[in-house]
Amino acid sequence: MKYWLLKTEPDVYSIEDLKRDGRAMWDGVRNIKANNYIKKMEIGDYVFIYHTGKERSIVGIGKIVTSSYPDPTSDNPKFHAIDVEYVKRLVNPVTLKEIKESLSFTDWELVNLPRLSVMPVKVEYWHKVLTLAGDNFEI
Repeated sequence: MKYWLLKTEPDVYSIEDLKRDGRAMWDGVRNIKANNYIKKMEIGDYVFIYHTGKERSIVGIGKIVTSSYPDPTSDNPKFHAIDVEYVKRLVNPVTLKEIKESLSFTDWELVNLPRLSVMPVKVEYWHKVLTLAGDNFEI
């Protein structure tokens, strides 16, 4: 099992939208590096949902429920999508500011490549974020 982070603009599609829908296609990723990460996702992997914009916070958890497939919103077959299922909202959102201030995440792409919309999360980062959130989520 692997862990990932997916960014979304909350005014376009938020954790609350995912909760309401239960499951959603994660599409529209056009960055090659981010797209390559989508292709590496597997059914059962967990993801942090990160709200961009003014929030800049990890706000919830989802689960990958399909293998990657060609993104139906693109005419280019190299771009892929994935389906994500809602798992939960974090007890407390974890802000980008908190992550940067902790100094425990210095080599995470969230800190170093802020425009990347899909990225892996090291196991230790996954657990540290949950600790910062005051969340005892267990798989």
